[in-house]
Amino acid sequence: MSVPEHDADEQVVWQGKYIVAKTRGRWEYVGRTRNIRAAVILAVEDGHVLLVEQYRVPLGCSSLELPAGLIGDGDDARDEDDLAAAGRELEEETGYRAAGLESLGHFYSSPGMVSESFTLVRATGLAKVSEGGGTESENITVHRVALSDLNGFIAAKREDGCGIDVRMLLLLGQGILAGE
Repeated sequence: MSVPEHDADEQVVWQGKYIVAKTRGRWEYVGRTRNIRAAVILAVEDGHVLLVEQYRVPLGCSSLELPAGLIGDGDDARDEDDLAAAGRELEEETGYRAAGLESLGHFYSSPGMVSESFTLVRATGLAKVSEGGGTESENITVHRVALSDLNGFIAAKREDGCGIDVRMLLLLGQGILAGE
């Protein structure tokens, strides 16, 4: 009798410092080591949204994204709170500090291939406190984009060869549903 996929033993095929490749039955998938999750920050205020652009090696180009970062990825921060991580990453990447952070739920990035998950966090009460740009290894460009110009901004970035993160659909969703 064959074992249903969800009851099959999980096997680690390969593990690096940050990524682990696994199999379960006929399924092959990857995840983050130590099951580290991410915080993705939706910072929309005064008719503008904060976006970041940075080079992504797997894509071979820059990618336009919502600000985001890993939760508890440092050895001294394994028990880091999702909202604390979101606040830290927002300020580090964009230079904006949020007076309010609210969890909008837990989501999965690409559940047919990746076990990675993230908490979507709404940031409010934004105040610019630095230039942002991430850590010295990230080289992040910060964009504060008017929501009314978002479609054109994303189209121009795509035309320039920039990858567009799937989470941009969150911002484009109403227009897409309306057939725009």
